[in-house]
This record gives sequence, C-alpha cells and structure tokens, in this order.
Amino acid sequence: MIKLKNVSRYRRKLFYNFFFLFVAFAMAIGGFQYQRERLYRVTQLENTLLTYINILNGYILENNLFEKKELETLSKFIHTFPQSDLRMTVIDKRGSVLFDSFVEDYEALENHLQRPEIQESLHKDFGKSIRFSTSTKRDYYYCAINFNRYFVRAALPYNIQVENYLKVDTFFIYVILFLFVLFAVFLIYLSDRFGKSISTLHQFATQAADGKNVDFEVKFPNNELGIIGNQIVEVYRRLQLTKQELAAEREKLFRHLQISHEGIAVFSKKKKQLLANNHFIQYLNVISDVSSVTPRKFFEIKELKPINDFINQNLDKDSDSFLSDLSSNILTIHKSGKYFVIQAIVFKDRSFEISINDVTKLEKEKKLKQQMTSNIAHELKTPVSSILGYLETMLNTKMSDEQHLFFMERAYAQSQRLTSLIQDLSLLNKIEEASDLFELEPVDVKTVINEAIDDLRTRIEEQQITVKSDLPSNLMIKANRSVFFSIWRNLLENSVNYAGAGITISIKNYHEDEKFLYFSYADSGTGIPEKHLIRIFERFYRVDSGRSRSMGGTGLGLAIVKNGVLFHKGEISAKNLKTGGIEFVFSICKE
Repeated sequence: MIKLKNVSRYRRKLFYNFFFLFVAFAMAIGGFQYQRERLYRVTQLENTLLTYINILNGYILENNLFEKKELETLSKFIHTFPQSDLRMTVIDKRGSVLFDSFVEDYEALENHLQRPEIQESLHKDFGKSIRFSTSTKRDYYYCAINFNRYFVRAALPYNIQVENYLKVDTFFIYVILFLFVLFAVFLIYLSDRFGKSISTLHQFATQAADGKNVDFEVKFPNNELGIIGNQIVEVYRRLQLTKQELAAEREKLFRHLQISHEGIAVFSKKKKQLLANNHFIQYLNVISDVSSVTPRKFFEIKELKPINDFINQNLDKDSDSFLSDLSSNILTIHKSGKYFVIQAIVFKDRSFEISINDVTKLEKEKKLKQQMTSNIAHELKTPVSSILGYLETMLNTKMSDEQHLFFMERAYAQSQRLTSLIQDLSLLNKIEEASDLFELEPVDVKTVINEAIDDLRTRIEEQQITVKSDLPSNLMIKANRSVFFSIWRNLLENSVNYAGAGITISIKNYHEDEKFLYFSYADSGTGIPEKHLIRIFERFYRVDSGRSRSMGGTGLGLAIVKNGVLFHKGEISAKNLKTGGIEFVFSICKE
C-alpha cells in the first residue's frame, strides 16, 4: 500500500514539474514570438514611411526645389501617393517648416527642431515618434530623415487602422494551447512509466542513508531509470566493500602511529578528533601551561595560535577558492628547554592532520653551528691577523724603541677591537638564544639614556655633536637595564662612527599607549643609501665595509639594537629623513 502511494506521489511530482516547466518554456517562446511579430509590423510601417520620404527627397533633388525655394509644388506630387491620409513635411536645419501637406499656412507653424523625431534623426539613421500634433489636433506616427540641408518627415494618423495593423496575430497562441493538451497527455504516460522506478530508487536510497541493511537484490522495472537504479545499487555495494577495507587499513595505520616517535593527530573539518597517538598527547602537555591536556584542547593553547589561525582560515574558505590538493603550515616552539616543530596539513575535504616533532637535539646542534660559523671566522680574521703580524714584526725585526711602541699600540688597538667583537657577539647570542636569563626590573628611561651619552661623552665632544634629549622625567618601564642600555649606546655609537662631525642627535618619546612607549632616535648626518636600509639590522652587515672597519665598528651594533627591541616585545624600523640623516623609530613594552 505504501509503495502504491509512493508511485502515485512521484507520478504527480513528475507531472507537475514537467508541466510547469513546459508552461514557462511556452510562455517564453510565446512572448518572444509576440514581440518579434510586433517588431516586424512596426518595421513594415516604418519602411513604408521611409520609402515615401526617400521618394519625396528624390523629387526635390531632381527638380532643385530646395534651391529654387519652390517646395509648394510638392503638393501636386504628393497627391500621386496611394496613401490619401499621408502627411509630408519639409523642415530646414533651423527647425522652420518649409512645407507641410496638411497645413496650408505652414510658414506660421512653430519651430519643429525640438520635435522628438527630428532630434533623433540628428544622431541616428532616422527618427520616429508617436505623439499628438498641435497643428492638426490629431495623433500621428512620425518618421523623419536628416538630409543634411533639411529634414523630410512622413506621418500617418495613429488611428484604429494603424493600431489594428500593428496588432499581432494571435493564431500562434491557439497552437501553443493545443500543444499544452498534447504535452499533458504525454506527461501522464511518462510519469506513470517512471514513477515506479523512482519510488523503488528512493526506498533504496533512504535505507542506505539511514545506515540500514539494504537489499542488494532489489529489482527495478525494465526501463531507462531501472538500468540507472541497478547501476547505483552495484556502485553502493562496491563502496561498502571499499569502506570495510579502509576500516581495516585505518586500524593498521593507527597501530603504526602508536609506536611512532612522531606525535600525530587527525581531525575532521568540524575539529572532531579522529585519531591521536600517545606522543601527540605527551608533546601537547609539554607545550601547554595547563596540566592534563587532551587532543581536543589543542585549539585552546595560546602558543599554538598561529597554527589554529591557519586552520581556521582554510576551513572558512569557500569551495571555489579552496586549494586544489592541500595546504600546510609549520611552526617552531621552544618550551621547557625543548624545541618542537608543529605542522598542520589541511586536506581538500577540509579534514586536517597535525604533527608534532621533538627536534630539541637537532635545534641545539643547529644553534651551536650558527654560533660558531655565522661570519665569526671572517670577522675575527682581521684583528687576529693584524695582532700576529705586528708581533711577528717585533720578534723578527730590529727596531727602535719608538717603532717598538708604535707596533705595540697597533697590536693593543686590534686586541681591543677583538675584545669588543667578542663582547658584542656574546651579548647578541645571549639576547637571541637565552633571553630567559635576563631579568626585568623597573628602569628610568631618561637615566639610562644619559648614562649611554656619558659613556661616549669624550667622542661626542671631539666631533662637536649636539645631543638633544626631549624626554620627561620619571618615565619608567619594566626592562632589562643592561639590554636597554645597549640599545641606546649602540645607536649613539653608530651616529658617532658614521654620521659625521657637527651633527645633531635628537631623542624623543613621541607617543605612549597602554602597553608601549614609542621612541624616535634621529641624527642629521649623511644617512644610509635606500638599497641598504632593509639589511642594516643583519649581523656583520656594513654599508661600507672598509670604512666601517677603519672606524672600529664590529658590524653588530644595529643587530644588537634590533634584538634588544624585540626582547622588549617591540618593533623597530629605519628611514632616511628628507632634511638629511636617518631616523630610527621603535617601540618598547612597558611591562
């Protein structure tokens, strides 16, 4: 009984859907045909009027009536036209009426230049309009052509005859109604034939969607839909077999992940945990500050926010903009003395995998190698070679006391430079790699800057440099005093070494908000070429290598400045000033 009801329901649905579709199609065709027929009749009428216009214009040209100003003779010629109610008008370029076949006193007519058909003919092949004539008190269908020196206009009274002529023949509507009847009969037959197939297919699909046991031996009627139904059942049977095989492979994979040294977890697009091995859970608890963290808490750990943001961005993308295969992001975290590399891979179906690798050993080796090989050998070579050269000369060469003193002073200067280089390297590496060893304390900004100025007071006065410090008293921050002092001393030393003599240095605290103090350090020196600005904070980078070494610089000053600012959770940038010199703008966190 239920099956019969389903057949009847689907038959009605098929009938109504196809019937309304045909109605919409027929209405569209009917409307198109109606407009086409109307356009055809309008075109016929316009062509007739345009033909009269061209005939009249030919007569005017042939007899030179416009030049002779004998246009009144057109009356006799117009009487030869078959249309007795045809009105012809000749208008000059200024809009004055030169001739009108329906108005005897046409010279007294008002200016016609602004008539719609005349205006349209100025820009197109011809102009047309349907309107009321004030001179004859009748409605007309007008057409006009611009012949450069004058306009020729033809018009027919817009009466019942013209309206009937423009009416569309409605015979085709009856044809469409007849087709409606035939199509309805055909739809009844078609819906009855396919209703049973659709009902059977629906019953099978409902059982499959609900996860119920389906009958793979279901039989469909012997028609086109029946063939499709049998194919769908076969495809579903194969999918079920594949699903069972995948479940077995998933179990093997999960067992493999449990013994892997890599922490792995897989989540659905709704962030539901599909699987996670024990290493993933252990590493997660090391990274998080909260105890007893489960994989579901991964998305709440603040240290993993960049990975979470990346996952959310990809999950929020629409289907068109989503990546064709997969998208990945990598994050390195240093926590509890360990280094972890976290990688998220978002797949095309929006499920995603998160892996956590403990790379503490590799990272420490990498850091050690960077410390030993990061241009240090090159930078140490010059002072060491100089010291050895001076000492070797003193040992192997007989020289006076004055010469001996000269070489000793040179060797001493190079040893001081070597000492400064080692101290700067030590400070820089400590800021970058062991920042947790620096303790924070309340620091008076103005006092620290004055100490940095006093430390370089002799060199500043020798080069006649003016330092202007526009800072309020009792401006306090929570910082590491040594690192904060290094920021200002290296900025001042950079200006003293390279900006030139007689310059002015300006130090300002130009802004403050709840979290940061904003500083400006500027000098009026020679500035830095634009192509070098983006690299001045790199280790050992020099704008002029030879000049920098001769001035005693280690090439680490601005690198220390940048890392000192970053240590205090700020940002720094540099730019050349239009008035000359360079400005460093940076922020320092208050706490």
